[in-house]
Amino acid sequence: MAKEIAILGGGCFWCLEAVYDQLKGVSEVESGYAGGHVENPTYREVCNKTTGHAEVVRLVFDNEVVKFDEILDVFFTIHDPTTLNRQGNDVGPQYRSAIFYHSDAQKASAEAKIKEFNDSGIWNNPIVTEVTEINNYYVAEDYHQEYFENNPNAGYCRVVVAPKVAKFRKKFIDRLKKDYA
Repeated sequence: MAKEIAILGGGCFWCLEAVYDQLKGVSEVESGYAGGHVENPTYREVCNKTTGHAEVVRLVFDNEVVKFDEILDVFFTIHDPTTLNRQGNDVGPQYRSAIFYHSDAQKASAEAKIKEFNDSGIWNNPIVTEVTEINNYYVAEDYHQEYFENNPNAGYCRVVVAPKVAKFRKKFIDRLKKDYA
């Protein structure tokens, strides 16, 4: 097994976590914060928009089962990478679209994927996803971990998270873990 780490921000981390939990080849998904200047930020501090952090997920994946490019295909499918500091009603820099790369290969893949999608004309506006080398990562509070799994009937989960999970499942049905297929 060739383990690799990816850190992605695409709106609320509950959405990304719920999707990547189901992707074949991903062994760990953890909600957290990255890209800011405050050490060990709290959710409240991040929501106050003064830490510079984005809500992110940290993925551990087997790149012999799922390639980083495939991780990015899912990423660009389940959020709108053309809106700056916003996903739906979630507004602020903590909801920005971001790829925090761990290697030159990840950086090159992210930049190539953005060019590919921009050139395809899928979206009316250009992609604004930030591609930045990871310089810090902090795990989010326990109550944020596996939020959708633990709270599927919460209003936000039903209205925002569940549709993203459904979109992922429909488009990537062949990439679902056995437990979710």
